[in-house]
Amino acid sequence: MLACCLAPMRSWTRWLQAFMLLACLTPRPGQADEPLRLKVIGGLADVSQFVRYEEPFWRRRLSELTNGKVVGEIAAFDRAGFRAEEMLQLMRLGVVPFGTALLAIVSSEEPEFNAVDLPALNPDFASLRQTVRLYRPHLRRILQERYGIELLAVYTYPAQVTWCSRPFTGLADLAGRRIRTSSVGQVEMFEALGATPVVIPFAGVVQAIKNGVVECAVTGALSGNAVGLQDVTTHIHSMALTWGVSVFGANQEAWNALPPDLRDTIQRGLVELEDNIWEGAARETGEGIDCNTGRAGCITGRKGNMTLVPVTPADDARRRSLLTQTVLPRWVDRCGTDCADAWNRYLGPVLGIPAYAN
Repeated sequence: MLACCLAPMRSWTRWLQAFMLLACLTPRPGQADEPLRLKVIGGLADVSQFVRYEEPFWRRRLSELTNGKVVGEIAAFDRAGFRAEEMLQLMRLGVVPFGTALLAIVSSEEPEFNAVDLPALNPDFASLRQTVRLYRPHLRRILQERYGIELLAVYTYPAQVTWCSRPFTGLADLAGRRIRTSSVGQVEMFEALGATPVVIPFAGVVQAIKNGVVECAVTGALSGNAVGLQDVTTHIHSMALTWGVSVFGANQEAWNALPPDLRDTIQRGLVELEDNIWEGAARETGEGIDCNTGRAGCITGRKGNMTLVPVTPADDARRRSLLTQTVLPRWVDRCGTDCADAWNRYLGPVLGIPAYAN
């Protein structure tokens, strides 16, 4: 029955793709009562999104929702033996029938994806919510038309904020400092501030601060706390610079091969999962700040004694200037006219910020 749902194959690669999809979706011969097993590639291993939300959903909640008709098998993408940069292509081919792609990583191939999480675009959770809501129809269209992927959910990690080992009162004070960054957009933004960006893997951030390689770092408020960044820094800014938005989707042939009633049930479950992940990201952003500054709201992290640097009107004005004069134009330069058009259609009118292509 499932084979009838697959498009006709015209080459051996298409036949191989179909075989792989059926192998992932079909009960074993002679075991009609066996549940359908979905193989899923999730987000980053060991972080809250995967441990608290994704893994329990696929390993337990999905079976509950479908009365045992479907069970999920999930592996984190950084433990699955795949390169994160290739996730969309692997999903397009059906090698990964159901998978998660971090937009900041896959945007090296498709810069258009990065529109929702440009540095300085979403300084708080409400801003991010609005941006994703406005741009989501375009994300869906790109994934369908260019990759044959059905968009099923959009996730976010907690806010990435600025930590420093000596006092500062706002963005302007970061000029002249060496700052750990993790993306091209962050590099461009800090260069415009007059700082010196240094790309360092997350695992090396604490040691880089200790050794004086950098004076500041951009990373998650709670994830930084987990590795002891609060012990080697003194001040933390409350403005979110980026977040870490990811999409969860399915190869369209794999998705369409599922019975309609199961697709509906899975989709409803994913709405629940998405809501839980977003609520968790908002809560952990606040808790990270509470833990690092020693407040009572710290529950899962370790209390520090850092000074919180509030967002001032001058900070917000500088952020907007960085976005409009540096981050957005550089992104359009990398991305092209189509990206400018998409920005101006979905985001520009609401934000009051137009994009111009050269």
